[in-house]
Amino acid sequence: MNRIAIVQKEAVRNSIEASVDIMLNAIQESAEASARVVVFGESWLCGYPAWIDYCEGVALWDNENVKEAWAEMYQNAISLPDPLLDKIRSSAKEHGVTLVFGSNEKIVSGKGNSSLYNSIFTIDKNGEIANHHRKLMPTFNEKLIHTMGDGAGLNVVETEIGRIGSLICWEHWMPLSRQAMHDQAEDIHFALWPHVIDRHLLASRHYAFEGRCFVVAVGQILRVNNFPDSLPVPAALEKQELVLKGGSCLIGPDGTLLTEQFYDEEIIYIEIPEAKQLIKERMSLAVSGHYQRDDVFNFAVNKKRLV
Repeated sequence: MNRIAIVQKEAVRNSIEASVDIMLNAIQESAEASARVVVFGESWLCGYPAWIDYCEGVALWDNENVKEAWAEMYQNAISLPDPLLDKIRSSAKEHGVTLVFGSNEKIVSGKGNSSLYNSIFTIDKNGEIANHHRKLMPTFNEKLIHTMGDGAGLNVVETEIGRIGSLICWEHWMPLSRQAMHDQAEDIHFALWPHVIDRHLLASRHYAFEGRCFVVAVGQILRVNNFPDSLPVPAALEKQELVLKGGSCLIGPDGTLLTEQFYDEEIIYIEIPEAKQLIKERMSLAVSGHYQRDDVFNFAVNKKRLV
């Protein structure tokens, strides 16, 4: 059974330790439900910084409240090496599951220190880091929070349920990022978002149709009361409980939704259909095969890790 668990549970913004505990409990619960892959959304550890789009004064130069919020994010980011990451890896090994999760990442010393990366870690069922991707380009206000990544993590990972890959948010609108992944023959792609609103669903469905793969669009839940204490919440926003509402779903290789979008469930279980469905759809479109013109286009990927 090719079961995947999508975890939309809310992380604890100001505590990486508490967030990791939530993650470990979700891994155990998912494994007991026979999930073979467990996935969390963009910057899940420790929570996507949605406040950059809502709170006043975020873009003001030298704003002490914003600096306080960013410092809190930095203090609660994962690093390599990190004992908490070791706990996550051990849990994957103990329960025999593959993990895909978004995280804020920091480099503690050496080149690249004092910057935050928007990263995806893929941990295999043996507890090894199978892939580590840093988001290539922060989007709009995210440039105040995260720095640019590199191409070292544009990789597909072999698993028991197929070849899996992942990208973060607006990387799904970067044509060459998509091509880099399509060229590796993904079977299942994890599209990590803050939440899966209409345009994010559009990009996920397009990716599935173009890449002739299953796409798991992954969102998460974030409540207004989980904004940084240093930032005032706009009055209009205080009236709504949720800022991020999840919306995760499964999309087929022809771009159709194979499940509804899930908004109010903390853990969702989906079943991946047999691989033959992928093969059938690739008859008409194969962007790395018979629908590619290597005699016309040249394409190369720099996979050097910058820091």
